[in-house]
Amino acid sequence: MRTQIDFSPLYRSAVGFDRLVSLLDSAARTDTAPGWPPYNIERIATGTDGDGDAYRIEIAVAGFRPDQLNIEVKENVLTVTGKKDAEDGSRTFLHRGLAERSFERRFQLADHIRVTEAELANGLLTLNLVVEIPEAKKPKQIAIKTSGNTSQALEAAE
Repeated sequence: MRTQIDFSPLYRSAVGFDRLVSLLDSAARTDTAPGWPPYNIERIATGTDGDGDAYRIEIAVAGFRPDQLNIEVKENVLTVTGKKDAEDGSRTFLHRGLAERSFERRFQLADHIRVTEAELANGLLTLNLVVEIPEAKKPKQIAIKTSGNTSQALEAAE
């Protein structure tokens, strides 16, 4: 049994967080998420302090060729789709255990995350993502000025 969470109190006291609340609400509804194809999400520590500013997504797409896969990023949503060609019916299966069906897998990306590379090898589609914070959003060190006149005035008063 799932408990439905009411986010309406957040709307009364927080302004501009509606996107975050909708993300939490959609994450709470995980029972509708498809389980195929399986995937991994890995945080990659690239900084000197061990913090991760890059990610890797690996999706198991055995049996798909690069021309059957499509990767698109639109409005902070990464969508990976795979479209299998129609079977001609010339093959007769005694057992069919490989899931060779079309799929669509979506990932909600945070702001400033960019997909840098996609590679297909050994049945795994690997997507490399990096966090690129714009210069205007990075912390800045503010220099403290000292006035030469103030120190001279203090010396003259003594």
